Amino acid sequence: MGQPTHAQNWWRSAVIYQVYVRSFADGDGDGTGDLAGVRAKLPYLAELGVDALWFNPWYLSPMKDGGYDVADYRVIDPAFGTLAEAEKLIAEAKELGIRTLVDIVPNHVSDQHPWFRAALAQGPERELFHFRPGRGEHGELPPNDWPSQFAGSAEPVWTRLPDGTWYLHLFTPEQPDLNWAHPAVRQEHEEILRFWFERGVAGVRIDSAALLAKDPDLPDFVEGRDPHPYVDRDELHDIYRSWRTVADAYDGIFVGEVWLPDTERFARYLRPDELHTAFNFSFLSCPWDAGRLRTSIDETLAEHAPVGAPATWVLCNHDVTRTVTRYGRADSGFDFATKAFGTPTDLALGARRARAGALLSLALPGAVYLYQGEELGLPEAEIPRDRIQDPMHFRSGGTDPGRDGCRVPLPWTADAPYAGFGGEPWLPQPSGWSAYAADLQAADPGSMLSLYRAALTIRPEFGDGPLTWLPTPEGVLAFARPGQEGRLLCVVNLADAPADLPAHSRLLLGSGPLDPRGRLPKDTAVWLHG
Repeated sequence: MGQPTHAQNWWRSAVIYQVYVRSFADGDGDGTGDLAGVRAKLPYLAELGVDALWFNPWYLSPMKDGGYDVADYRVIDPAFGTLAEAEKLIAEAKELGIRTLVDIVPNHVSDQHPWFRAALAQGPERELFHFRPGRGEHGELPPNDWPSQFAGSAEPVWTRLPDGTWYLHLFTPEQPDLNWAHPAVRQEHEEILRFWFERGVAGVRIDSAALLAKDPDLPDFVEGRDPHPYVDRDELHDIYRSWRTVADAYDGIFVGEVWLPDTERFARYLRPDELHTAFNFSFLSCPWDAGRLRTSIDETLAEHAPVGAPATWVLCNHDVTRTVTRYGRADSGFDFATKAFGTPTDLALGARRARAGALLSLALPGAVYLYQGEELGLPEAEIPRDRIQDPMHFRSGGTDPGRDGCRVPLPWTADAPYAGFGGEPWLPQPSGWSAYAADLQAADPGSMLSLYRAALTIRPEFGDGPLTWLPTPEGVLAFARPGQEGRLLCVVNLADAPADLPAHSRLLLGSGPLDPRGRLPKDTAVWLHG
């Protein structure tokens, strides 16, 4: 058998653009982004230079959790369009050289899913979920004490029904967990995978990929217990091996959302017969600190090496504070537990660091995920409390600002109503949002959009070779990669003083200008020909 071709290995070094459809572009003027809006912007995405689009769930949903409460995987939510439009979008993107990934949410479904509605009616579908009698003299206490994935132990993960039984939901009550020990659950999801692969998708992102399997006894939570009752259980690997067989039949790929501190256990999901890639949350949550970033990069590459899987690099996504804002704060890392209203932010500093961070992430070996609006340098928006929709806010008792701030509809045209998004957006755009509009940035060679376009044009020259660190002063990161036309260097200055550049033949791209003496200023990155 011959070596895989570059086309078969496209995912190993791809730049994949995340589309949160609801906030991308509104084609019909109703204030909600839709597939028509995405189709109209395909030329923009092709010019940006991305290899693939990852769509957050676009399925039929009551939208109790931004579409991650799925009522039917084979139906596009009417707010977004139709299945025929989705098929047309997949085909049109492919004609432009852009592949499509869809999002699967296997841990749970919506409480409006036909299975759960039948379960509530005492049908045999109850076996497809986790229904249990309560504890206490009259069954008034939940079956166990597991903490919620949304708001910690203060929020129960069980809801009691009028008949006295309880059902499990690690997230909201509107998202009942499936029983993955039941063969019908496994069969249904494999059929869903085939359904979308047959419609031309190139891959699937797996939401909460480490949570599916549960200890059948549903015991109380004990910190440090091994195995964990519902995280990273060994049964998961058999599920994903079966999925891999399905994907291989279509040359499809997987990327898993796997939050695990144990690097060895994380790597198990990336064995050759399981998932192709998984998200790198260590890098995403890392503060703007040279030592911490280098450690994150080293550990990421080391944990992927034994299984031969490529790393993924992510600065932001639909759940995380936008990079410009995060990098402009005293604490530039990310942790859900520390999110708060009114955190002081220096947006100019954040934008400078975000530009440098873009060149850093795009120069690393592996695949890169780019969240919509990152290429425009959008900051996190402060949503008025009476307009917040994210359940994370409400389930925290109102202390967590939620995730809506990174989901505000995009600005496309500076002088158009609602910055060219379409109708009045479902989330309010902040004043001054039009200053970030794509049409303004496209005409400005110094804009964030122009930087991303230039970087994505050059990035293929880095190839897929290894990374070699170069000696640098404290606070400076520099590494070499074997390029297609000689050695390429990436240098990032996180120190307080300007840094001398290593020997090089020419400067390819900079996140900002060099100082008058040709040195690299603080919070600036460059790509060089070595």
